[in-house]
Amino acid sequence: MGYRVAVVGATGNVGHELLNILAERDFPADTVLPVASRKSKGREVTFGDTTLKCEALEQVDFSKFDICLMSAGGDLSKEWSPKIGEQGCVVIDNSSAWRMHADVPLIVPEVNPDDVEGYSKLNIIANPNCSTAQLVVALKPLHDAAKIKRVVVSTYQSVSGSGKAGADELFNQTRAIYVNDPVEPQQFTKQIAFNCIPHIDVFMEDGTTKEEWKMVAETKKMLDPKIKLTATAVRVPVFVGHSEAVNIEFENEITEEEARNILREAPGCMVVDKREDGGYITPVECAGEYATFISRIREDATVENGLNMWVVSDNLRKGAALNAVQIAETLVNKGLLKGA
Repeated sequence: MGYRVAVVGATGNVGHELLNILAERDFPADTVLPVASRKSKGREVTFGDTTLKCEALEQVDFSKFDICLMSAGGDLSKEWSPKIGEQGCVVIDNSSAWRMHADVPLIVPEVNPDDVEGYSKLNIIANPNCSTAQLVVALKPLHDAAKIKRVVVSTYQSVSGSGKAGADELFNQTRAIYVNDPVEPQQFTKQIAFNCIPHIDVFMEDGTTKEEWKMVAETKKMLDPKIKLTATAVRVPVFVGHSEAVNIEFENEITEEEARNILREAPGCMVVDKREDGGYITPVECAGEYATFISRIREDATVENGLNMWVVSDNLRKGAALNAVQIAETLVNKGLLKGA
């Protein structure tokens, strides 16, 4: 049985990855329709070895589709996801619009796959923030083993997390610096080339940024509301791949070797942890990969039952497109879609 899939935002970075991953994973689709804005109607995109032409969002009859992979921004999702859901098509949304809605499950399939069954109230399922997705993949098996009390995480997030404009700005600023042209920030608040910016999304009243708040709220919703988490989110001059330095305090004793063995067996995790030059993963190696890579696992002697680790993942894949496709696969595997 094949399924009918619409990809909204097909011309963007994540939309491009959605089409790639649907093809790479042989998702059982009879129909794949790329959807974009009216001005992009007719624009060609690739799906495996096939070239497809985009349709305009306003002209698509979503009652003829089983799944809509939505990656077109929060404002558009707020307007269109309920309309699409009302037509019987299940929306898997990549924006922040629906993540904390009480009637919308927030899903990372390696963490809380059974929660997907709550989608039917609005026919919407939310994909978490990219930095949260890779974090909870690494935290889940450790939480099951020793119960996490507190997490301190510092992120090193690539410019692709802010879309194509962010990647273009890093490229253009880097080139400008080499030829002594002026550097003018546009997408970011300060120069991003050869720099780090401790500011992602808007500031909130308590001094945290919304990106940092998302990591707290989403981890609690998906993993455990009792976990205490504090985050510092930093944009760095890397094109693809988010990195995170993670400090964890557990209720129960767990050694670094136990943690290493648990993570080696955990779904979605890949441990690369050698105490030698280059015995760890960086964003360069994770780009284009499915896994969440974990390195630098070691005990934290400053607290009882503490561990440190380094977590790296392709933010356009596990942080967005891959996770959305895995949610669709979960719906299929649980028999929750009627199919064509």
